[in-house]
Amino acid sequence: MSGAALPRPVKPRSDRNRVLITPEGIALPIVLASRSTRFGALLIDLTIMALGIIIGSVVLLLIGVQLFGKNGGGAGKEAGQFVAIVWLIAVWLTRYAYFLFFELGPRGATPGKRMTGIRIAARSGGRLTAEMVLARNLLRDIEVFLPLQLLIGAQGDDGTDYTGLVAGVWFLLFALFPLFNRDRLRAGDLIAGTWVIEAPKRKLEAALSTSGTALRGSSSATGAVYRFSDAELAVYGEFELQTLERVLREDRHEAMVAVQDAICRKLGWNPGAGDERAFLEAYYTQLRARLESGMRMGKRKADKFTGTT
Repeated sequence: MSGAALPRPVKPRSDRNRVLITPEGIALPIVLASRSTRFGALLIDLTIMALGIIIGSVVLLLIGVQLFGKNGGGAGKEAGQFVAIVWLIAVWLTRYAYFLFFELGPRGATPGKRMTGIRIAARSGGRLTAEMVLARNLLRDIEVFLPLQLLIGAQGDDGTDYTGLVAGVWFLLFALFPLFNRDRLRAGDLIAGTWVIEAPKRKLEAALSTSGTALRGSSSATGAVYRFSDAELAVYGEFELQTLERVLREDRHEAMVAVQDAICRKLGWNPGAGDERAFLEAYYTQLRARLESGMRMGKRKADKFTGTT
C-alpha cells in the first residue's frame, strides 16, 4: 500500500470519550452512554417487562377461571394454587431472565438499550462473559428492587418505624452512584467489570456484502487488491470478527490504523498507510465468508484461542 492517509474530520472532545484496550493491545475509541440514555433504556425495558407480566397474568387468570369453573370445592382450590405458583415463577423468570437473555446475546443489549443505541461491553476489552452479566443484574436487586420493596412495605407504618427512611436513603445512594464516578458506572457495572457504551446504528456499506468489491479485495482508492489465504483468515474467529465490524461501523481513522497494523503483524504483511479501510473491509468480508462457510459445514471458531468444532 502507498500514499498518505486521508484526513478525517475531527470530532469535538467529550467527557464521555474513552479508549478500550482489546486483548490484542489495540486501542479502540468508544463513547460512554449518557446517564439519561441509560435511564431511558431502563424505563423502556421495565415497561416491556410490565406489559409482559400483565398479559401473562390475564392469560393465567383466564386459565384459572376455566379450572375453577370445571372443578368445584377442593379441586378448584388446588387449581387456583397451581395458577398462583405458575404466576410467581413467571414473574421471577421475567425479572431475571429478561436481562440475562438479551445481554448475553451477540448484541449485548436489551430491547431498551437497542432502541436507545447503547450496549454493554467488558471494561477489559475482551468478551462479555455470563459471569459479568449475572453479577451486574443480581446487583440490580440490591440497587433498585429491594429498597423499593421496603419503601412500599413501609407506607402503612405509624411513623415509629424508620424502615422507609432507611430504604429511601439506600435507594438514593445507589441511584446517584453513577453521578459520582467519571465512567458513569452503577454499582453492578463496578462489580461486574462492565460499562455501557454507545453502539453506532449506521449500517455497514454495501462494499461489505459478500458479493461486493470487499470480497474481491480491491481498493477503489489505490487499486490495490487484497486476497487472503485460508491460513491467514484462520488466525481469527467470531469474536475478532465482531470487533472488526465495530471498528468499521464507528469509522474512526486512528482505530482502523491500529487494527490494520495488528492484523498485518499477525499475518506478516507490511501494513503501509492510506488504504486502511479498504484493507479492513476486505479482511472482514473474507473472514465472515469463511466463518459462515465453516458453520454450514458444522465447524465453528469462537475466537483465535479456540479450535473448530
